[in-house]
Amino acid sequence: MNVLVTGGAGYIGSVCVEELLGAGHAVTVLDNLSEGHRAAVDARANFVHGDLADRELVQRAVRAAKTEAVIHFAAHALVGESMTNPGKYFRNNVASGLNLLDAAVEAGVKKFVFSSTCATYGVPERVPMTEDLPQRPVNPYGESKLMFEKLLRWYEELHGLEFVAFRYFNAAGASEKFGEHHRVETHLIPNVLRVALGQKPHCEIFGTDYPTPDGTCIRDYIHIADLAQAHILALAPGRRGFFNLGNGAGYSVREVVAACEKISGQKISALERPRRPGDPPRLVAAAAKAARELGWRPKFPKLEDIVATAWAWHRRHPQGYAD
Repeated sequence: MNVLVTGGAGYIGSVCVEELLGAGHAVTVLDNLSEGHRAAVDARANFVHGDLADRELVQRAVRAAKTEAVIHFAAHALVGESMTNPGKYFRNNVASGLNLLDAAVEAGVKKFVFSSTCATYGVPERVPMTEDLPQRPVNPYGESKLMFEKLLRWYEELHGLEFVAFRYFNAAGASEKFGEHHRVETHLIPNVLRVALGQKPHCEIFGTDYPTPDGTCIRDYIHIADLAQAHILALAPGRRGFFNLGNGAGYSVREVVAACEKISGQKISALERPRRPGDPPRLVAAAAKAARELGWRPKFPKLEDIVATAWAWHRRHPQGYAD
């Protein structure tokens, strides 16, 4: 299948492109490299340097790739920044994404797979979190993703564009070739591993008085290769709807630090900080729907196995990608 991947130079997108190519698909990557890295694009993929805000460029790229399916990763994804610059998030994640939707319809694309987020739920009513929970985002990032989910519903109803939207929990880990290098790193595991690499004196724990066993937040971590496999499964005709992607097991911040210490063999100093506003105590996925309807089974359900792949990649690439 000819697959157009937006954001394919980014963290999750790069591994998804690698897995798609390994499964025999032809892949074109469209990325503006504002957050991604040219070196993170698999050499077997066709690369188009461009921005989704450029409507004509997007239309040309979709047509030129003879696109049969779109996998849409490209988005701004910093929760804190979305609170100070909401317009940036609504312009890019909604308005620019609309250009992609229109181009897909005009080119006769039949399948659209969207990278959404558990942030669409806001503070959950219950945990583990199922897909039928109320969606009440508490930041513009989550709101922008929810708005695009609503667009997908209408484009399927009115244009017949079959879609799958995946609500991710905490992506982590690495493949042999591709790993996590954000210009502004907010994710816990890479920040903890930077201490083990000697690049930081300590990591930070935000909040130690939550109603959890050790007082720190609990999150669901999922390996990016498992995320990629879900996207490949979603390409099959007839598969549609909204799916959570997580391992269904939560780990606290202290447990993540301990796992990083064990895997790296290094003592990791942690500095305790006050809670951050809006951080729920627990976010854990119920992913039974993806297992039941897509046949999806994570290959990396254990935190230590996920951390081990991240540590191996960061040791090989201590400064990330060269570009």
